[in-house]
Amino acid sequence: MKVAITGGIGAGKSYVCRLLEQRGIRIYDCDREAKRLMRSSRDIRSKLCSLVGPDVYQGNQLQKRILAEFLLESEANAARVNDIVHPAVAADFELSGMDWLESAILFDSGFNRRIYIDKVVCVAAPLEVRISRIMQRDGISRDKALEWIGRQLPQDEVASHSDFVITNDGCRNLDEQIDTMLRSLV
Repeated sequence: MKVAITGGIGAGKSYVCRLLEQRGIRIYDCDREAKRLMRSSRDIRSKLCSLVGPDVYQGNQLQKRILAEFLLESEANAARVNDIVHPAVAADFELSGMDWLESAILFDSGFNRRIYIDKVVCVAAPLEVRISRIMQRDGISRDKALEWIGRQLPQDEVASHSDFVITNDGCRNLDEQIDTMLRSLV
């Protein structure tokens, strides 16, 4: 069974994934692997240089600032970069032998249409908790945290497309929710 874990920035997806990994579940981290592939894949490098410009790489180093500026210029730019990177990530996941993946933008990017997924788990948290986590983790202002949250699909929409929701609000017991979720997947 293929299971995707998703949820908005600051909801605590990575923390829930660590708890799952403690239970012996290997999870493919789409964000980490996309970064690795952008560094190591000649095909991605060639396509990004053609799209963004040759300055997007200096030597073997991806220039994140240049790529970020290009991505933020328009939704069309983001879609064109996604059309380069996401097929490579999907193929890499298929070859990984893993059945679980973590993707923050599973629905936002259409990545859920690039691979077959049996079940989707949404990690959710109240807005103020998310804002606080993002501000603390990244050392940014409240306004910037809200801007980042605003760039993603609303949490309610992501949850509505999911088969299971884990609430990571700092109050509800995560282990109990994870155990319930795992029993429901069997």
